[in-house]
Amino acid sequence: MLTAERRQIILEKLQSEKKVIVSQLSDLFCVSDETIRRDLDHLCKAGLAIKSYGGAILNENGNDLPFSIRKTQNAEQKRKIAELVSSLINNNESIMLDASTTAVFVAKALKEKSGLKVITNSIEVMIELSDKPDWTIIATGGHLMGDYLAFAGQRAVSEIASFYVDKLVFSCKGLTRDGIFESNDDFCQVKRAMLKAAKTKILAVDFSKFDRAAFSKITDICDVDMVVTDARPSDEWVEWLKVCGVDLAFCER
Repeated sequence: MLTAERRQIILEKLQSEKKVIVSQLSDLFCVSDETIRRDLDHLCKAGLAIKSYGGAILNENGNDLPFSIRKTQNAEQKRKIAELVSSLINNNESIMLDASTTAVFVAKALKEKSGLKVITNSIEVMIELSDKPDWTIIATGGHLMGDYLAFAGQRAVSEIASFYVDKLVFSCKGLTRDGIFESNDDFCQVKRAMLKAAKTKILAVDFSKFDRAAFSKITDICDVDMVVTDARPSDEWVEWLKVCGVDLAFCER
């Protein structure tokens, strides 16, 4: 097994189990304890793990996890959200999708539609929709953010600003009464540009994003038209969204 493959599996175990033990990993991969320690050192330097006695724990306040891992988080909830979002999109509309993992699920759910025009900064979304010959797929271009499989930067922002679409579907790292947040300022700028370039703004978030803030504020909640989530939020959130004039759609359990 290649070093990169082993470290990817270790990171996946960290994500699911929150901690890993050196001796258990060395037995699992049939390598020395020293090899595993080097793997954990690599993950710690990347801000993804924190050393602990005999192993490491997940750094939940560190850098974003790789896209391949993030898209497996709350996957069932994201599928439900995507189905609900799909019901809000009409044939032949123009839409923007951001580079969130939720947007990939939305892209999959939309594939029964016809004649859509899709603008996105997500490589994963572009690949997902590459078999739709009757659709128009437009990439924003810009600076490639490899760990995110997405484009950002001024070129992406400028390209987005040259369009005006029917609907934007985007996600975020968290939302509180103070606003909608993203962990990466480059993507925050892209999403602000998308908000300006869309008639109807749909925020698609799973339950884990409520009452969480992050590094960079995208916008205020009142700047979106609808929040789509996988379950009914708390009464406090339902009331707050009403106060902000934001429609709420959620999946029935």
